[in-house]
Amino acid sequence: MYVDIIERIKNKFKIALLKIQHLTDIIFLLKVLVFKEMNLSLHVVLVEPEIPQNTGNIARTCAATNTTLHLVRPLGFNIDEKSVRRAGLDYWRYVDLIVHDSLDKFLSEHGNARLFLATTHGDNCYTDFEYEDGDMFLFGRETRGLPKELIGNFNDTAIRIPMSENTRLRSLNLANSVNIVLFEALRQNGFPGLL
Repeated sequence: MYVDIIERIKNKFKIALLKIQHLTDIIFLLKVLVFKEMNLSLHVVLVEPEIPQNTGNIARTCAATNTTLHLVRPLGFNIDEKSVRRAGLDYWRYVDLIVHDSLDKFLSEHGNARLFLATTHGDNCYTDFEYEDGDMFLFGRETRGLPKELIGNFNDTAIRIPMSENTRLRSLNLANSVNIVLFEALRQNGFPGLL
């Protein structure tokens, strides 16, 4: 009975799944159907970013995924119209951008949201959570990361990307890290609103 229902849903919505073998496959399919016509509101928050190329790459990803980009001052570069045009960021107008004057001001406005702090000091793997509409992912400056006090205040939602313990690197590139975490949240929700 369930197989017939699932097959009809797959055909109606043109969803191709190779095989439905487990309850998790059905749950995933239902998530895809529920979010297929919806946009998911996710937020990437860069706290005091320093390198304009990283922010440019992240802005492009946010524009391509309908993700809101928050920049928390001070910034290590200008984002005025002249600077953006000179840098050739032709996609900048498609970025849903919000600029905050300080981390304190950002927290006073969004401190009650679900905040996930990306840090090499996080106790949780970024795949340990089920991400939801409205979630915000905070990333720190390239040279120092997020403030330790902030990580301590949100330790339950401090996330990390696994890396080799033998690595001599402090962390992955900021733009790469944002992509890894953001696309996991989008994947979990069936890539809503994306082709």
